[in-house]
Amino acid sequence: MKTTRVLSLFLILVIGLFNLNTKAQGLSSNQIDSIVNKALDLFQMAGLAVSVVKDGKLIHAKGYGYSSIESKKAVDENTLFAIASNSKAFTAAALAILVDEGKLSLKDKVVEHIPEFTMYNSYVRENFTIEDLLCHRSGLGLGAGDLMIFPDGGDYTIKDVLQSFQYQTPVSSFRTKYDYDNLLYIVAGEIIQRISGKTWAEFVETKIMHPLGMARSVGSHERLQVKSNVALPHSSEHGELVEVAPYSSSLTDAAGGIYSSVNDLSKWLLVQLNAGKYGLDLKEELFSQARQNEMWKLHTMLNFTAKGKDRYQNHYRGYGLGWVIEDYKGYTIISHTGGLPGMLSKTLVIPELDLGVAVLTNALPGGYTYFTLAQAIIDSYVEAEPKDWNVYASERLKGTSTKVDSIVNAVWETVDLAKSQPMKFENYMGTFKDNWFGEIEIFEKEGELWFKSLRSRKLLGRMYYYKATTFAIKWEYRDMNCDAFATFNLDQEGKAISIKMKGISPNIDFSFDFHDLDLKRVK
Repeated sequence: MKTTRVLSLFLILVIGLFNLNTKAQGLSSNQIDSIVNKALDLFQMAGLAVSVVKDGKLIHAKGYGYSSIESKKAVDENTLFAIASNSKAFTAAALAILVDEGKLSLKDKVVEHIPEFTMYNSYVRENFTIEDLLCHRSGLGLGAGDLMIFPDGGDYTIKDVLQSFQYQTPVSSFRTKYDYDNLLYIVAGEIIQRISGKTWAEFVETKIMHPLGMARSVGSHERLQVKSNVALPHSSEHGELVEVAPYSSSLTDAAGGIYSSVNDLSKWLLVQLNAGKYGLDLKEELFSQARQNEMWKLHTMLNFTAKGKDRYQNHYRGYGLGWVIEDYKGYTIISHTGGLPGMLSKTLVIPELDLGVAVLTNALPGGYTYFTLAQAIIDSYVEAEPKDWNVYASERLKGTSTKVDSIVNAVWETVDLAKSQPMKFENYMGTFKDNWFGEIEIFEKEGELWFKSLRSRKLLGRMYYYKATTFAIKWEYRDMNCDAFATFNLDQEGKAISIKMKGISPNIDFSFDFHDLDLKRVK
């Protein structure tokens, strides 16, 4: 009996140890390599970099593929990528630092710091707080006013941004609904400048990046001093993978300007996991625990279900201050994504697992590997059922592209059939104005009708007759898929008096908010 009892205890111990050892412990570096290499084979990609921090240490930081398909320069862990909207968390942290220094409160009204700030009505303007700038609950629509910053190259200023909101039409009541908004982060950056006396980029570099040892990172493309190890953007949206021009606009820095590497971002992830502490024995403090609690608090709900859904048993998803907050398999995940022409990225932390991940890519869509690789790494730690994310992405891309291509191709087939339609271009020609976007000109060149924005210089394109009073515009700007319809409203004499627009592709980026324009003839 004694021998049997000892044997039983031994077996229980062995089984217990086996269960511990088989518990998901994360992907090894070799497994991450394998997933990335398969993605590089499957999809039209240029390069990618990934870092993983766990239990206070950097356990993986590596680059793959090319920073440029033309130069064939390899990506490494120090290659700088545009992290786009992952910059928003830095804006929230910068404001947190100012709060800790006693220079402002997130409950301050924006007009206290920026008197010329406008909104679509006086109540919202007078009650709009700094906190409201950061959590996408303004009442304005998705990407409202983004045509001032997409594509880059326009001559819009912070003054234009501040004045634009009075001309926007709300889609919901103030503080009741989530709609992502880049322009309000630009306003947040302006508050940082007015309070600190430093530009947003200078403040973030000196108060966040330099203390953390993010030695290669900068606040914007314009502040890159050495470009020998910088990833160039690529796109396959029009078929073949090609390099496109880097997005460059200092106006948008606070919303999406940062260039960083996975090596540098690992330090950013660690300070997040350490509740603002960093340095030797975590004796230094970037921001307080109280400030982190504010940033990681659900301010705007996206969705909620009492009964967990999908493979992650997800119950809620919402937005904090510069971060998306959701639950997977009982764990809270704090994350954000970023996207610019030819650049996609994701950063995330799982505080209860002391885990952080950064994935940076320089191709659009690139199999959406910025997302799928991050999900594969998450799965390995939260014990989600296995899934081949590369296969998932391949099937999803194939289905989406087939549907989108059929819609877009049908438009241009209709254009082709309408070529013989006689047109009186003079009825459409003239100058039209939208109050926040500015003036556009419809003119004739070499027997064809053209559209030109006078302020957003890259929005220049030939207009092809489609049907009724609608034309399809093919922009000379091809870095993103943003061709658009322009529908004219005619007076009783058949002369155009106004124009309404919308994107042609159902897959157009939300920042091309042509549908918000209300263009009226001025000459």
